[in-house]
Amino acid sequence: MSDRTQAVSDRQKIYETNVPNRLDRLPWSGFHWLVVFALGIAWILDGLEVTIVGSLSGALSESPMLHLTGTQVGAAASAYLVGAVGGALFFGWLTDRLGRKKLFTVTVLVYLVATIACGLSWNFWSFAFFRLLTGAGIGGEYAAVNATIQELIPARRRGFTDLVINGSFWLGAAIGALGAYVVLDPAIMPPEVGWRAAFIIGGVLGFIVLLLRRWLPESPRWLMTHGQPEEAERIVSEIEARIKRETGRPLPPVPPGSLRLRTDVQSWFKAGARALVTTYRRQTWLGVTLMAAQAFCYNAVFFTYALILTRFYQVASGNVGLFLLPFAIGNFLGPLVLGRLFDTIGRRIMITATYGLSGVLMAMTGWMFAMGWLDAVQQTMAWTVIFFFASAAASSAYLTVGESFPLEVRAIAIALFYAFGTGVGGVAGPALFGALIDTGSRFSIFYGYLLGGVLMVIAAIVAGFLAANAERRPLEDVAPPLSAV
Repeated sequence: MSDRTQAVSDRQKIYETNVPNRLDRLPWSGFHWLVVFALGIAWILDGLEVTIVGSLSGALSESPMLHLTGTQVGAAASAYLVGAVGGALFFGWLTDRLGRKKLFTVTVLVYLVATIACGLSWNFWSFAFFRLLTGAGIGGEYAAVNATIQELIPARRRGFTDLVINGSFWLGAAIGALGAYVVLDPAIMPPEVGWRAAFIIGGVLGFIVLLLRRWLPESPRWLMTHGQPEEAERIVSEIEARIKRETGRPLPPVPPGSLRLRTDVQSWFKAGARALVTTYRRQTWLGVTLMAAQAFCYNAVFFTYALILTRFYQVASGNVGLFLLPFAIGNFLGPLVLGRLFDTIGRRIMITATYGLSGVLMAMTGWMFAMGWLDAVQQTMAWTVIFFFASAAASSAYLTVGESFPLEVRAIAIALFYAFGTGVGGVAGPALFGALIDTGSRFSIFYGYLLGGVLMVIAAIVAGFLAANAERRPLEDVAPPLSAV
């Protein structure tokens, strides 16, 4: 091959694009609302799924066909968590390899089929298997959906939007808690029909989501880093034309600047895996710390919430859902109220502040619980205040992980940290707190709260040193693509 032919061949492998600048300068429109609703509902479904088995546990135990024991109800919950971890890793890898749109369609399809199957279960093993598949669909949603949202939402609103969507998990938790009262009311329908209807309704919601997602395009950012620059340009042009029609106004001018990308590589998995432990080593440590702290803190309290109320405050098990409602509302309001500050005051300050406040308040509340100074209502209000801040902190962990790594491996990075957080929080936290509750000692439980508070404070300190000032900056500026020349 001549030198001139080689030079032409090399030039053909390089592509210059301003796709990120074109997407980030777009005004908020109906297109962005479609992104929020069609993709963000994944967290509502997750909150619904996590809450529903606990809320329906009585009906599952009394079901003449299933007749689950307490151990089997717990095992079904564990199967859901195992499925979520496996689904996040498997579908996260496929999301980076095959594209965002294909996978956020597949994952919601897996979810809706599996959750309907849960409502048709005939014994423990079929129920546990279908719960595992349901978890796999939801776990895959975390990777595919988080990546897509961050890549389609303008940089100036990325923090607020991502935090609120992640916080909507608690809307699902509230719906699950209240919905259980409706479907299990014998005056409305027999309990055996009610618990099955609860799962089937979840599948119907999933089908509606599937229809909405048909109108969403593939992420242009994924296309431009996976050898399809012309398709990326075409989709951005369609989005621009759509928003121009919706707003009836000319679009803002495109800011100067462009990216030069390689187009001869389709899969960046091996290069990305090396980058996580070399180039992005600091971001990896930050992600591990933030996810581990919030997962332990959250799941330790959430999964033992009912035990604290029933054993130490003599709250009837049937009334636990009423105490869960203000807790869920506080968790949703945290990201909603504080989210904009992550885009204005900044990521580093707000992540440090929310993690630090959560940790200090948890330790203080734990001491008040140990001293017996709180009744059931006051304890619930204390938890609500703590998790008003902790919810924003936890949501910012997912935001940070998504922003901190290159486009080519963003989904698998989100999946890895989600799996790590779910494994730590879903196993270690509840297991430790369950053992502490079984001691019957308030001071033993206080040590558990103190540990959770200390972990949150440590995460705040780490964020103060390692968190990036990613507010209002393009994703490619925070973490340059692996394909960038």
